[in-house]
Amino acid sequence: MSQCDAAETRVSSRWFNAHPPVAGTPMVAHPQRRLVTKIGMTFGVAKCMVAPNQNTGAIMAISLAEGQIFRGLFGDSELSVLFSDSAEVRAMLLVEGALASAQGKLGTIPQESGEIINRMAREVLIDPGHLAAGVARDGVVVPALVAAFATEMQAPEHSAYLHKGATSQDIIDTALVLRLRRVLDILDTRLAGLLDTLAEQADTYKSTPMGARTRHQIATPTALGARIAGWGAPFLRHRQRLAELRPRLLVVSLAGAAGNLSAFEGRGLETADALAEELGLGRAELPWHSARDGICELANLCGLICGSLGKIAQDLLLSAQIGEGLRAGTGGGSSTMPHKDNPTGAEAMLSLARQGQGLAAQVAGAALHAQERDGAAWSQEWLSLPSLIVATGAALRHGLELSKFLSVEPDKLAAVFEDTKGLMMAEAASFALAAHMPLADARTLTKSACAKAVQSGEPLREVIARETMLAIDWDAVFDAQSALGESSAIVARFCEAVARQRVESA
Repeated sequence: MSQCDAAETRVSSRWFNAHPPVAGTPMVAHPQRRLVTKIGMTFGVAKCMVAPNQNTGAIMAISLAEGQIFRGLFGDSELSVLFSDSAEVRAMLLVEGALASAQGKLGTIPQESGEIINRMAREVLIDPGHLAAGVARDGVVVPALVAAFATEMQAPEHSAYLHKGATSQDIIDTALVLRLRRVLDILDTRLAGLLDTLAEQADTYKSTPMGARTRHQIATPTALGARIAGWGAPFLRHRQRLAELRPRLLVVSLAGAAGNLSAFEGRGLETADALAEELGLGRAELPWHSARDGICELANLCGLICGSLGKIAQDLLLSAQIGEGLRAGTGGGSSTMPHKDNPTGAEAMLSLARQGQGLAAQVAGAALHAQERDGAAWSQEWLSLPSLIVATGAALRHGLELSKFLSVEPDKLAAVFEDTKGLMMAEAASFALAAHMPLADARTLTKSACAKAVQSGEPLREVIARETMLAIDWDAVFDAQSALGESSAIVARFCEAVARQRVESA
């Protein structure tokens, strides 16, 4: 079942919320068909059925996200099903039906034919496997789909008006947009959940000191909560970007063969607007066959999300490496080393983030779309976009899991202060000295004391107190809690922003 991963998987009816359930939809599977699209009484339930005698174990998955072995680690069934053969066929049929309905209402085809085509589009069963030969010949699926749909309708007097004026790209792109509407809902829900969890964790650890690191070296004290708030801040902007993207991306595509609506008898723009209304999509300002900026914007957003998730994963992996008392999720075991507790989730999240950023570049390359239609650039999107979305969703899934189950050992986090002999308090020491001398002199003195502390192994506090003989409360200066700066205020501002965004998006 690795080819579709849609067996017994519910696809939300919000995909196509402009279409209500159809009572009495037939649920008869065709035994001769290897893969059958079934849409049930509850509209939006998609299943891939495999004949009982099929050797499913012999199916090889090229994508680890779809294979039986790795899909739990790298896959995302909720998003993958949206790009299954069944989901694509069903979405294209819905577009064909909605187009006929719109044309019937406008009077450019008989209204009865429009209604019948629209109803049959939601009832007919098309075997995706039967479309393969046509796709191999034509490079697109729509010619074979339209022929199969007309045959299944068994009503030539009505099917004659099927697909009138449209071109394959109109159907494929609009069907993609229908599914991307659900993709955006899923991503936004996960982003919101991740932000809520990070805000909760940041508030919990807003006063927990730890050693900050810059350029892979110990720097100064900070609060773990401030680091977590830093993890979360980009996701506030990602949610805002996603909301801004919706009206630009979720628009209908209807432009005809060469993008100028020439086959619509002067009513092309009107038909496109009517189709948008039928499907609950936005109206496109202009035809966009070769203008792929909306798709690229989605890909860029996925790349940004992957980058932010990869940063969290990398921080967690570095913490696991040095054993500083910060871990996330449950560890994975080793085949031979009983002591190992591998950070599997963070590793997978970083791998997926890197893959996502590479795939985002692939989609961006498809923006170089020649003339009115470029089959090579267009199919480059098909090869890259679904995998990018699944990688982004899977990385978000890991991010949610890891952020919920942070394991923090404050004593280990604080041990770095003693382990480094107080060197991370050097900045605080120089500012304390600056109250008694020029800042430049204070920095020179502190740097000299640091060198002596490293050479002798003594704590910096003892060295600098001995060398200055000034009336300075060095115990207070070297108290890590006093060096957390405005960490609590940073956390509070982050939590307020998350709460405000939650209210505004409700």
